[in-house]
This record gives sequence, C-alpha cells and structure tokens, in this order.
Amino acid sequence: MDAPARDRLAVGLDVPDLQGAELLVAALDGVPGWLKVGSELFTAGGPAAVALARRAARVFLDLKFHDIPNTVAAAVRSAAGLGVGMLSVHTAGGRDMLRAAREAAEEVSARNGGERTLIIGVTVLTSFAARDLEQIGVQAASIDEQVGRLVELAVSCGLDGVVASPLEAARVRQRAGDALRIVTPGVRPRGSARQDQARTATPAEAVQAGADVIVVARPVVRAPDPAAAARRIVAEIEAEQSAARG
Repeated sequence: MDAPARDRLAVGLDVPDLQGAELLVAALDGVPGWLKVGSELFTAGGPAAVALARRAARVFLDLKFHDIPNTVAAAVRSAAGLGVGMLSVHTAGGRDMLRAAREAAEEVSARNGGERTLIIGVTVLTSFAARDLEQIGVQAASIDEQVGRLVELAVSCGLDGVVASPLEAARVRQRAGDALRIVTPGVRPRGSARQDQARTATPAEAVQAGADVIVVARPVVRAPDPAAAARRIVAEIEAEQSAARG
C-alpha cells in the first residue's frame, strides 16, 4: 500500500465520552489520516461519535460485529450509512456472516453512491496468546495457524482486509498477497508499555512486516501532547517507506 504516511496511521479515540473525544480530536490537529471509534466511545456517544471523528479524518468503526448473518448485515448497513470508511467484523462469525457483511456494504454504496465501506475481518485478538485459544476450544497448533485459516476465509468471502498483530503481518502478506489490506493493532512506539497486548511491535516494524494501516491508541491518547506523539509515529512510518523505496 503506497499511501501517504498519515493515511497509514489510525489513532484510537479510546476515551469514555464525547467531551473527551472532542478534546482529543482537537488536540490531534488532523495529524492521523484515520480515527478509530471503538466500543467504549460508541457505546457512550453513538453515531455522534462517528460524526465527530469524520470532521477530522476517515473513520474506522471498530465494533467487531459477530452475530447471525441477518443481524450483522443490518448493522453494516447502519454503519455504512453513517459514512464510516472501514469497519470490523469477526472472521470467526463464519462464511455466511462475512458474505452478508460484504453484500450489505455493497448495497449501501450502490444505493447512496460514493466509496464503499471497507469490511475488515478480525483474526486473533492481539491480547491473545496460544493458551487463550486452548481455553476457548480452538484446535490450532499455534496462533499463526489459526490466523492463516481465518485469512483464507476472509479472502474467499471477498473481505477487503484483516486485522492481525504485527507478528503475523508478514505471513498474512505471504498468504494473501495484495488481496487484503492488513490493519495492525498492538503497535507500540519504542519505550511504550505493552499493557494488555501480548503480540506487539514498533510502527516501523509493523510497516516493514506488511501492515497497511497501524492502529495506536494509548501511547497517543495518554501522551502530554497527542499531536506530537502522532507526528513521531507518522515520521517513523515515512522513514520506513523511504527505506523500502531505496
């Protein structure tokens, strides 16, 4: 993905209310190309949270839909109607659910015109380690094996991309080529705490591994100067892009 560095950074608006989100969006000063609205903020603010984020950047609605196909399709239609650029679903929801999500996004685009909302499939959460798969009954030799299965499913269902940790990004790119965008959470600038992320990497490492969009929240949101923190990440992505071009 040869995009401007700012368009490869999604900052998570991981704050508990609209007031906090408004302050954060203002503080970011338009630096990231994407803003992520997740479960915490959307539960508190609903569609107003999306409208707020859309004033400053493209919106990644990260609610990880996982339900019966009809319910997920209806949720995708509603989300696409809000104008989000990208949204997440759990690939573990299965083939029928994933296809229903893709078709719902296409329906809204055909009806309203404009860019279709991208459907991104979550593979294995970045907080998971191998023991967590065992605890929920997933029979896979490793996280990498499970991610591979779900990547193949995403490709076969026509999804636009997958969410995968930095540690799996390179292998996802090998398996899927350019068929999928790779959205990578669990990214931590050097010196940042891992917190509850089990599989992490720096922004440069994630981009080098093949990530198209990296998602960063706490290291930016909790920084004394969020815009400066975001600019440092954009600069790191830009340096990695320049190095890759030779």
